[in-house]
Amino acid sequence: MRQRGYDWKRMAIPKRWQSYEDVATCLLHRNAQKFGLDRVEGRQEVSGNRSGTTYKIEAKGVAKGEKEGGEAFVIVECRRYTASKQNQDRLGGLAYRILDTGAAGGIVVSPLGFQKGAAKIADAENIIEVQLDANATPNEFMLKFLNNLILGVRGASMTTTGLPVSVRLEQNCSHCGARFITSENELICPSCRVKDK
Repeated sequence: MRQRGYDWKRMAIPKRWQSYEDVATCLLHRNAQKFGLDRVEGRQEVSGNRSGTTYKIEAKGVAKGEKEGGEAFVIVECRRYTASKQNQDRLGGLAYRILDTGAAGGIVVSPLGFQKGAAKIADAENIIEVQLDANATPNEFMLKFLNNLILGVRGASMTTTGLPVSVRLEQNCSHCGARFITSENELICPSCRVKDK
C-alpha cells in the first residue's frame, strides 16, 4: 500500500524478538539490585579475550568491581522461544562466551525456562534463569527469577470498568506438579508442605 510519498513497506515495525529484548532489558534494569547488579545496559558488543572475536549481546548487567573503578559484568541473552525450553547447546554457547569475555556469569530470559541439561550447565556456569512471558510489555508482564515472582498489571484498564478487581496467583507445585493458589513465592502446594513436615 502506498500513500503520498510514504512507502508503507519500509515502515520500521519492531519484530517480536526485538520488543522482547527491549522489555527484558528494561525489567532487568528495574530489578538490577535483586541480581546483585548496579544497572543493565542495552545491546552492545563485547570482545573475546581468548578468541579475539567480538560478540553482539542483547544486554549487559554491570556491577561495580572490588577494585576502584573496576566493573564486573554478566552477559544477558533474551530468547523468545515459545515452543521449546532452552536446551544445553544454547546454554553451552553462552557458557563459552562467558569464559571468552571474562564475564562473571550470565542471565537468560525466555518464556519457558530451561531443559534439564541446560539447567545443569546454568548451575555450573553461574547462569541465572529468568522467565518472562512472550508478550510482555514494560507495564504488563510476569517476571520469574531467583524465587521471585513480579507481576506488572496496568491499573487504568481495570478501573475503567468500575468493577472490583482481584488477582489470584496460581502455580504448579515443584514436588507433585499440582496447580495451587499461591501467596508470595511459594513453590510447594499445601499438601506437599504437610507431607514434608
